[in-house]
Amino acid sequence: MAFAVVADAHLGGPGGPADPLVRQLDDLRFRDCEQLVLLGDLFQVWVGNPRFETADIAAVVAALRRVREDGIPVHYIEGNRDFFVAGSSYENVFDTVGDELAITSGGKRYLAIHGDGINEKDHLYRFWRRVSKNRLSRMAMNRLPLWLARRLVFGFERELGKTNFKHKKNLPQEVILDFARSRLAEGFDALILGHFHEPFRRSLDRGEVIVLDAWFRSQRVEWLAGGAEERPSHGSA
Repeated sequence: MAFAVVADAHLGGPGGPADPLVRQLDDLRFRDCEQLVLLGDLFQVWVGNPRFETADIAAVVAALRRVREDGIPVHYIEGNRDFFVAGSSYENVFDTVGDELAITSGGKRYLAIHGDGINEKDHLYRFWRRVSKNRLSRMAMNRLPLWLARRLVFGFERELGKTNFKHKKNLPQEVILDFARSRLAEGFDALILGHFHEPFRRSLDRGEVIVLDAWFRSQRVEWLAGGAEERPSHGSA
C-alpha cells in the first residue's frame, strides 16, 4: 500500500482545466491507494464559499467525493492560494483539513506541509498572509457584494504572488533544510513539501526532506510509502 499526493495543481491557472486531474482521481479506485493527500493550491484560487465556485472546483469536489465513497481517506493541507477552506461547506469533502498532516505509511512517519510559511525572511509575504487570511477578511468574503468580494480575493491572490516570487524563483535549499531539520527532530522520518514547484530530495541525519514537483508541471500524481516513489501508474495517474 502507498499513499497518493497531489501538490500545486493550480487548476484554472497554469494547471489548465480540471479534466485530466479528475480522470486521475477517478483512477485511484484501481490502485492500492491507502489515502490521498492534497498538498495545497489545488486551484489558482480557492475560497471556501460556494458563491466563488467555478466549474473546475465543482468537478474536482465531485471527484473527491467519489474517492471517499470508494473508501480512500482524503486530506487537504491549505496552501497560500487557499482561503478559508477549513470551516467552510467544503470541509466535509475531506477527512481532515489543516495546515499540516502527520501520516504513517510503510512503517515511516511523514509530516506533510504546503511550505509557503517556512521562510521567516519573507516578511512581506507573511504580512500579506496575515492581512488576507484573518477573521475580518473571511467576514468580508461572505458579506460583500460578489463583484467586490471577487475583486478583493483576486487582489489578495495577486499581491501574495508578488510578495514571495523572489523567494521562489530559486529554490531556497538552506531554508528548506533548516526547517526540515527542526521538524524531523520531532520524530518524523520524512518531511514532504510542495509550494516551490520543483522537485528536490535530500537525506539528513534524522530523516529526509522531499519537495514535490508541481502537478501543473508534471501532470502526475506522486506516490509515497516507505522508501518507494513514483510507482508505475494505471491509466493517466
